[in-house]
Amino acid sequence: MLKIDVSPMKSKVFFVDLKVRRDCENTIQKIKRLYDTAGFDRIIDEGDFTAIKMHFGEKGNEGFISPVNVRQVVDKIHSSGAKAYLTDTNTLYSGYRHNAVDHLTTAIEHGFGYEVTRAPLIIADGLLGNGFRQIPIKGRHFDSVKIASELLDCQSMIVMSHFKGHELAGFGGAIKNLAMGGGSVAGKMEQHGGLHPEIDAERCNGCATCVEVCPCDAMEINSDNISTIDDDKCIGCGECMTVCPVEAIDFNYADIPDFMEMITEYALGTVAGRQEKIGYMNFLVRITPDCDCVPWSDVSLVPDIGILASTDPVAIDQASLDLVNEQQGFTASKLEENIEPGKDKFKGVWKNSAGDIQLSYGEEIGLGNRDYELIRI
Repeated sequence: MLKIDVSPMKSKVFFVDLKVRRDCENTIQKIKRLYDTAGFDRIIDEGDFTAIKMHFGEKGNEGFISPVNVRQVVDKIHSSGAKAYLTDTNTLYSGYRHNAVDHLTTAIEHGFGYEVTRAPLIIADGLLGNGFRQIPIKGRHFDSVKIASELLDCQSMIVMSHFKGHELAGFGGAIKNLAMGGGSVAGKMEQHGGLHPEIDAERCNGCATCVEVCPCDAMEINSDNISTIDDDKCIGCGECMTVCPVEAIDFNYADIPDFMEMITEYALGTVAGRQEKIGYMNFLVRITPDCDCVPWSDVSLVPDIGILASTDPVAIDQASLDLVNEQQGFTASKLEENIEPGKDKFKGVWKNSAGDIQLSYGEEIGLGNRDYELIRI
């Protein structure tokens, strides 16, 4: 009897490495060729407002995608007769991207001004992060999500993500860029709502660094010179954990699976109803242990690998993770284990994280497909 294969088709993920020996094969030319081969010109129509969703980097961080590389995508969008703009949303935590004025200033200081990129900058959720609309979805945690207005009003989108580690999500790529980067401040609060930071009293030295950075005044130093958290005020942003010099603050990692599912549902809300109009590029360079939200960039975990493009956010993140894990890790990095090729590098840094959930749950709710074909060009 003839057997018919009814399994879903593999998603195509296109890849260029970073090896260059001639000017006609430099990174700029590779980005253009990758854009063309991935068929992004078919995503963008003449007259479209096309968002380039990205991360401008926190002040003090240098791991973000180069503005010169972003310019190549802008030029491609312009060649389709569309109107490109660079965009991100305001942060939940305090810092230099907490409101649109500081956020735009940081972006310009990092080289994303019009004179380099030839695209204007728009903060997608407004001055204070209040610009959003409720988008209905069918998820385990949310039946609607709060997505930034200026991401919803565009007709097409290119999502450019720096693939790197993250202390809670394990890693951040296209899915997290859509999720935290697509949600308004209220949406970010929803995504973090299930996270509960805890203080290790034996480690805490009472330095009050956490008190100074807390955006909601939930931290204070008690009479025993130990930091405490007011759970009623805490929004779960994790900034206290990031800055603690003695690593005395951590999350209850039993909360992580729900957190991962929540961010994946937000990613679905950002693309809902227009998946065919969105392309993704992941940059596997300077693969740091931390998100670009921290005000520093640590030593890379593995060598620079290359750039990927796809129309499937799950597939491109799965391929990115696989390529990272194939590498020999750097012993001088934050990697504590899993240094050998084939081992999970991000688990080697953040052992309690569960990054795979954004891939498995993303596939489950229809965000994309984990099964991919890697096409080297």
